[in-house]
Amino acid sequence: MARTPDLSRKPELVEQILEYLLDKPLSSVTFRSLATGLGVSTFTLVYHFGTRADLIREVIQAISVRSGIVEGLNRDAEATLETFVEGLELSWEWSIQPRNRQLQRLEFEAGMLESLHPGDHGFMRDLYRHWVDIGRDAMIRFGMTPEDAEAEARVVVNSFHGLQYDLVLNDDVIAATRAFERALEQHRSRIEHFVGRR
Repeated sequence: MARTPDLSRKPELVEQILEYLLDKPLSSVTFRSLATGLGVSTFTLVYHFGTRADLIREVIQAISVRSGIVEGLNRDAEATLETFVEGLELSWEWSIQPRNRQLQRLEFEAGMLESLHPGDHGFMRDLYRHWVDIGRDAMIRFGMTPEDAEAEARVVVNSFHGLQYDLVLNDDVIAATRAFERALEQHRSRIEHFVGRR
């Protein structure tokens, strides 16, 4: 008789893997190294994740929970510029937490690995596109043209990632937060300008 899978085990494993990787490079991940580090069998990892690429995808999705903050505040058709800005501020607050800076380091590493092997998988490109779509859709609702909204969404996503890179690299929360506040102010001003032109 086949064993009934324990559906709670996979999320537990993802959390354990994240903790294990906080001080390790993503490129070092193998089923064998994880099994040794977590004290589980390689069979357990293969059973729950299938392939290394699938495992990495699960890890990156778990790292990127902050997108849910912004999505939740902008899912409603009545979302405003205020709720959009609030979502970005909450996302930044998530970013500056020490543990989350380590998670962000892993996300950046995953993106660089993907750029070297673009045919292997595309989950970081998908994640980037997801972020741009959130911003673009919100700005269209504010009254921006689709072309302006797409461009501005890329500006804000790229600015946000650059500021997170600053945090990871320099570990200076005060300076990075000051720059974030400046960028957010300019972003808001541009949206108001574009909307006011119509």
